[in-house]
Amino acid sequence: MCGQGRRTMLERVLCAVLALAGVLAAGGAQAMSIREMRTLEANEKDGKLLANYYLVGVMEGLREANDNALRHTRMPFFCVQGRRLEPAMARSLYQSELSRNADNYEADMPVQLVMSAALQNSFRCTN
Repeated sequence: MCGQGRRTMLERVLCAVLALAGVLAAGGAQAMSIREMRTLEANEKDGKLLANYYLVGVMEGLREANDNALRHTRMPFFCVQGRRLEPAMARSLYQSELSRNADNYEADMPVQLVMSAALQNSFRCTN
């Protein structure tokens, strides 16, 4: 369908959408691994600060996904239930989870996995 030759307008639009999807998929961002996070913190001038911003972004993204699940009447991943969950807590949640369950994580695992487990363990749902 997307080869040479005559195409209808719908076929041309569809081919353009497929091509754009391929470009976006090929250039998509990947999650930072635990090893990459440690390297960033150790080797960059503002590495610790950048890592903290990254952790806050991960935590906020997980919180939004959790809120979205609640909005669509699905089971939440974790339950804040009026307790305090602030951006400044991201680093301590991450570090605590890594310390408590060090045997569960390998250096090539994504930071998001650690943060997700940290939120689930710290903000358990009690239903």
